[in-house]
Amino acid sequence: MSNPEIADSTTVGQLLDELAGVLRGGGVPHAFSEARDLVSSLYDVPRFWPMINGSVAVDPALHERARRAARARTRGAPLAYAVGRASFRRLTLDVDERVLIPRPETEHLVELVLEETSGMTGGVVVDVGTGSGAIAISLAMEGNARFSRVYGTDISLDAVNVARGNAARLGAPVSVIHGSLLAPLRGLTAHVVVSNPPYIALGEAESLPSSVRDWEPAPALYSGADGMRATAGLVQQAADVLAPGGLLAIEVDVRRASLAAELVSREQRFHSIRVELDLTGRERFVLARRLEGEGE
Repeated sequence: MSNPEIADSTTVGQLLDELAGVLRGGGVPHAFSEARDLVSSLYDVPRFWPMINGSVAVDPALHERARRAARARTRGAPLAYAVGRASFRRLTLDVDERVLIPRPETEHLVELVLEETSGMTGGVVVDVGTGSGAIAISLAMEGNARFSRVYGTDISLDAVNVARGNAARLGAPVSVIHGSLLAPLRGLTAHVVVSNPPYIALGEAESLPSSVRDWEPAPALYSGADGMRATAGLVQQAADVLAPGGLLAIEVDVRRASLAAELVSREQRFHSIRVELDLTGRERFVLARRLEGEGE
């Protein structure tokens, strides 16, 4: 958290008013609420904090960051990119346009993996398409002794650099490797393969909100003409890498959950395939177990 004791001539209350004015002038709806969200994100505090700490003096460096964030919001930047950080489970992650903004749905994917591995000791986890490192770092820091190694892979070198930076800053024992899907880890035996892969069809770009389409990295969003290319490759490679009984856990497009489950079943090296719902009741995740033997 930034230190509010280092003063300039501006208080938190005055900063809120200043940012609200910038946002209002830029046509941002609910300008004061937006200003509060910017300030609370920059201080890494709860949303109510700015409202009860209006007399706290603002650090000059944070004041300038807040101004830049407000200007970015008037240009349409998502809040996380404007402030350069996003909350995910117990973490505050550095994020920018090089990586997808982690979503609450993906927090539940981490929860499912933790539930499925509750009795595991010393397992190896691979987070495919790690982006900011949200899944890999959460599992490394919340998994206690159940995981001996946690890896993250990403085809984007920019994303690899962001994830490595987050892991180092948070002290998470995660190895982040550049490469496509599981290719960088061929020869490794994993006990968990988890992924939030790209799953939007190229033709669906125009249907996305502009805050997603115009700002978030295309390689983390789009996956071929049908949105299934990355998932298909992941399923095949996961069957090669997973130990017998190993867990495959994938976040999927709610419109294609049944197709993703069918794709896993066609691989024939998985069993106990099921679709799990997100917290809004939508089909969002596919889980499966690697067969004990090739012929089973």
